[in-house]
Formats: sequence, structure tokens, C-alpha cells
Amino acid sequence: MTEKTKDEQLSYEQARAELASVVERLEAGGTSLEESLALWERGEQLAGVCQHWLDGARARIDAARQRAGE
Repeated sequence: MTEKTKDEQLSYEQARAELASVVERLEAGGTSLEESLALWERGEQLAGVCQHWLDGARARIDAARQRAGE
């Protein structure tokens, strides 16, 4: 299973929790440049997963509002 496929199976809450962990590790420092870059890249992936979930939620809310207004 690829990393992208695994990410697609994450819930919003799982992705957000892992992203928070990545941010904490980056803020704590003490990692090599290579590890910091890998953490940054993982954080970008997780932020994308979270954004996908939020975009989907917004679309559902907009659709519900539109149906309610009809």
C-alpha cells in the first residue's frame, strides 16, 4: 500500500493528530536537516488530507443549505 493510499484512509481526526505531532517534533528541534525535511514533507501531506476533509465538509454544508433554501 502506498503512502498516498494510507493517507486517504485516515480520518480527519487521525490526520490532525499526526500533524500536531509532526509540528511538535519540528518545533522541539534537535533533528537533523534530513529528518526535518522528511517531517516537513509529511506535515504537508497531512495538511492536504485535513484540507480534503474540510473541503468535503464545506461542500456538504453548502449542499444542505441549498436544499433547505429551495
